[in-house]
Amino acid sequence: MSAGPPACIGLVDCNNFYVSCERVFRPDLWAKPVAVLSNNDGCIVARSPELKALGVKMGTPVFQIKALIQQHRIQVLSSNYPLYGDISARVMALLGEFSPNLEVYSIDEAFLDLTGICPNDPVAYGQRIRQTIQQQTGIPVCVGLGPTKTLAKLANFAAKKWRKTGGVVDLTDPVRRDKLMRIVPVGEVWGIGSRTSAKLNQLGIHSVYDLACQPASRIQALVTINAARTVRELNGIPCLELEEIAPDKQQIICSRSFTRKLVDVQELAEALAAFCSRAAEKLRSQDSLAGTITVFIRTSPFSQPEPCYQRSASMRMTPTSQDTRRLVQAAHRLLAPIFKAGYRYQQAGVQLSDLRSASLPGQLDLFTVSGPESLHSAALMKTLDAINHRFPHALQLAATGLDQRWQVKVDKVSSKYTTDWAELVRVTCG
Repeated sequence: MSAGPPACIGLVDCNNFYVSCERVFRPDLWAKPVAVLSNNDGCIVARSPELKALGVKMGTPVFQIKALIQQHRIQVLSSNYPLYGDISARVMALLGEFSPNLEVYSIDEAFLDLTGICPNDPVAYGQRIRQTIQQQTGIPVCVGLGPTKTLAKLANFAAKKWRKTGGVVDLTDPVRRDKLMRIVPVGEVWGIGSRTSAKLNQLGIHSVYDLACQPASRIQALVTINAARTVRELNGIPCLELEEIAPDKQQIICSRSFTRKLVDVQELAEALAAFCSRAAEKLRSQDSLAGTITVFIRTSPFSQPEPCYQRSASMRMTPTSQDTRRLVQAAHRLLAPIFKAGYRYQQAGVQLSDLRSASLPGQLDLFTVSGPESLHSAALMKTLDAINHRFPHALQLAATGLDQRWQVKVDKVSSKYTTDWAELVRVTCG
């Protein structure tokens, strides 16, 4: 029996994705330093290459670089997630045409199983992917190729770091693979965090090549089993399968920092209700039920000499639920005992945990309501989600409140060029 074709995994990663999405519709932003801010316009979450060259790090609070913004005329934009999500969907749909097996890893990354698809010239196939995505969406991407997901990630790192690669690197060749591994620090390996990297450095393991040469059993004994899997993957032994269907989240967190500190319990309650509503939508999208809800509130640790205060509280959901109304009621009950007057609250949030599939039978207690009422709840939530999916934020349960003065105001957000008829690009011919 003949062996099948050698494994080939591709990782396609969009370059500076949020910034690239903005530049598609704003040619005036090309070759200029651009920063995209977090939900509350507080920190930098995406940087153009020009901004990186100025030494601005990811996560930098925008107030810390006000002088730099003026000096270099940095273009600062608020996050526009409807735009980013729509363009991401377009990119992923195009990638599906290059491979029948696709794993959407994040909003701007996807793994493709290219085994047997491009055996003669993988690099040319990678260039074809790049050109197609660039031409049809305007988004620049880099492509990494390797026999395992970890090597594909490493190849993508090299494709982004060194322009001479043309944006595509193939590590299916062992000679090229060893050459790259010798010059890349071990901390750049997918799954090797800063703590693991420091521990490996203490063991005399500094480069990716050093790690690949280690016996997997030794790394498992001295570090972790995940690090041992990484060793095998670096040696071309697949340990991580392509997940064509994303696994359900084990917990869902929805929180926000406020640009205006809140002092009123009613405003905090309104914010938590909105967070519950969003978390419940995510919960229902994966058809899960929440077994525990946690609420947390905190003041800013940097507002000296103001006193710091942070508290959290949790409760079991009996029975488990995905109903927005029940989650909001629970959040309000948890807020009451932990709220203290006299503090100025900077952040609040909701966490749903102990999640289980709604299709699996659960243990009921003596007082569980079932039958028509629970069916009515599911039908109501399904209808609510369907309407809000088609017309975002069109409907809102009264329990989530109508007075949302606590909401963060973003004044640097770009238009919804692809998702709102009223904000389509207008072209004027002179």
